Amino acid sequence: MTEATEELERKRGESNARADEWRAKRDRLNADARVLADERGSILDAIHERSSEAQEHRRRRDALNADVREAKRLREEWNRKLQELGDRVQEMKRSRPPPNGAVPVWRLKKELKELEFRHMTTALTGEQEKRLVEEMKRLEAALKEQDSRLRSDPEVQGTLDAFAEARTEAEKHHAAVGHLAEEAQQAHEAMVALYESVDDLRRRADEVQLKLVEVKVQADEAHRSHIASIEEVRDIEKLLYAARGGRTAPSWSAEEAPREEDFLARLKKGEKVSTEDLLELQKSGRA
Repeated sequence: MTEATEELERKRGESNARADEWRAKRDRLNADARVLADERGSILDAIHERSSEAQEHRRRRDALNADVREAKRLREEWNRKLQELGDRVQEMKRSRPPPNGAVPVWRLKKELKELEFRHMTTALTGEQEKRLVEEMKRLEAALKEQDSRLRSDPEVQGTLDAFAEARTEAEKHHAAVGHLAEEAQQAHEAMVALYESVDDLRRRADEVQLKLVEVKVQADEAHRSHIASIEEVRDIEKLLYAARGGRTAPSWSAEEAPREEDFLARLKKGEKVSTEDLLELQKSGRA
């Protein structure tokens, strides 16, 4: 009976050791699962944060693009006004002939350009250059005089003032188009960069999720093996109780008692029993 008891004690020790090993593995895997879950949570938080930021850039881009369209509309509107006023100014100048004996403005401008070209491209003596510059000044003075006389007409002056305003407005809206378009492009590029990083983070989150599921499955398997080892220990302890002269556990049925007695008899004879024998005993319902 001593050898049988020793055999059961040995097997109980082995089962206890296996239970401890499975428990340690389960706990280690559960710890790994918590780390992976935390990592996944951090990634999901980053995805939410960057997605929100990307959406803000998109809203800003769309608003700026709307401002660009409005600035273009205003620029075209003021360019049309500028063209219309420019044509009107030219028509006024043509419809108001110069004073008697005065050279027409178009001819004064033509002569002035010719002299300016000659001054820049021709080698002149000091005296020749002096006379040329004096003639250019005379033409400029004549042009200023006729322009002053033309501006003395309230209708002409009003049209010139409107022309200057239209040019200022057209230039202002043209500059706004460029500035707003550049800001819209910057917002678009920032949005694209953020969405690309979100895609990368989602791929990382999927990888971590797959790993998390894998580790949890392994942890569940280790837990089931741990429970099985604990149950095996309990079965062996019941056998030890019976081998030492105790009564058969109440949960063992009358039909199963003979098999149990046979098992104990084998132990008493000093026969070796395997783990498979113990597992078979456990599966039979004597637990």
